[in-house]
Amino acid sequence: MAFWKRKNKERFVTLGLNEPSRPDEKSSATEARLEQPASLAQTTEAATPALPQLDPAIAGETPTPPPTRETQAVTDIPRPLPVEKTEREKVEQPLKPAAAQRPVASRSPFNTSVLGLDRSIEELQAEEAALEQEFSARFRRAVAATRESLSEKIDTVFQGRKQIDAELLDELEEALIAADIGVPTTLHILETVRRGIARNQINDIDALKQAIKDELLAILKASENRGVASEDSVPETVLPYVMMVVGVNGVGKTTTIGKLAQRIKAEGNDVLICAADTFRAAASDQLAIWAERTGVPLIQQKQGTDPAAVLFDSLKAAKARGSDVLIVDTAGRLHNKSNLMAELEKMKRVAGREVEGAPHETLLVVDAVTGQNGLEQARQFLKVAGVTGIVLTKLDGTAKGGIAVAIAKELDLPIRYAGIGEKVDDLVVFDSEQYVNSLFN
Repeated sequence: MAFWKRKNKERFVTLGLNEPSRPDEKSSATEARLEQPASLAQTTEAATPALPQLDPAIAGETPTPPPTRETQAVTDIPRPLPVEKTEREKVEQPLKPAAAQRPVASRSPFNTSVLGLDRSIEELQAEEAALEQEFSARFRRAVAATRESLSEKIDTVFQGRKQIDAELLDELEEALIAADIGVPTTLHILETVRRGIARNQINDIDALKQAIKDELLAILKASENRGVASEDSVPETVLPYVMMVVGVNGVGKTTTIGKLAQRIKAEGNDVLICAADTFRAAASDQLAIWAERTGVPLIQQKQGTDPAAVLFDSLKAAKARGSDVLIVDTAGRLHNKSNLMAELEKMKRVAGREVEGAPHETLLVVDAVTGQNGLEQARQFLKVAGVTGIVLTKLDGTAKGGIAVAIAKELDLPIRYAGIGEKVDDLVVFDSEQYVNSLFN
């Protein structure tokens, strides 16, 4: 599964094919072409040092006799191309340590034969299948606490019962609320269940559990109809793709930005980070650490600078270098600070003037551990910030991961990404089906 695939090139990213060359780096093939004229001149000069003396009219010497069959055969042997000579020299040279080796630059798909490309595609498909299996296992581990809270409580409610009655539904309601699915969402699910019972569509415990799963999945899928559920919604000609990240301090916003930058860059995109949180002194320092760790450029200014001005400079820099994605950090605003919200609106206006449709995404980072408090934060940001999607962090550290369903139902917003650990690759695309299945299976 590709993490970020607006350019629709995920088939070749893992193979390193079709990657555009960066302005500040040259491909190995380009370097070979640039060095070729000099190499050819050196080869010609070395092979024919007395070229002017071969003309008898000028040198006054006896003409050279025509070559014999043996000499003709020798001279007809084609000289090796400079690139091949260079490759032989590289083989003879001692291998450099891994830290001193130069990274491999972008390659052209034309350097790969059809047979080699077919093998690579098969290898890629096998790799994707392995990654899917690994993702499934990691996601199951991440929601293990929620599964124990929800599924096992439901099993306890159903234990020893052969029929569905009012008492069972009351206990089921308590189990759903305990998982932080929320009262409104729980009542909606139970109302759907009651209608199914009345229509004789639900007449045993297994059918009841399946009905709950289907309703949870329907809620999560319906939320994708609003906001931004995929980066593919923005045309490829619009550059850079601007992502604004909002959220209160302490929810993992800076870490999320670093992980986003790393993962999007790994998909073959040029990424730039804008440190527009000039209110908090440590914010730029933390981002600088992530930028250095991931190798992503960072645009920042001194503390107290107008965040809109930092964003303006970042947009200019992103367009100048041809960046694919600009990730914008914002101040960790408390949702009751109206002046900070006004500042965010100003940043959105600046972005819209510089890039068509920007910001293309406004991601709200919500800590899953905060539960219903996180839902209230999302409501307030939605009023002013124009939130288009949710990043749910620390999903692996809570037994109340049902907040994902509550957000999707009450805010009608898609959950774009989920944090399932502390490593740089522990930020994954949120998969509704995988989430629901992991809660019950």
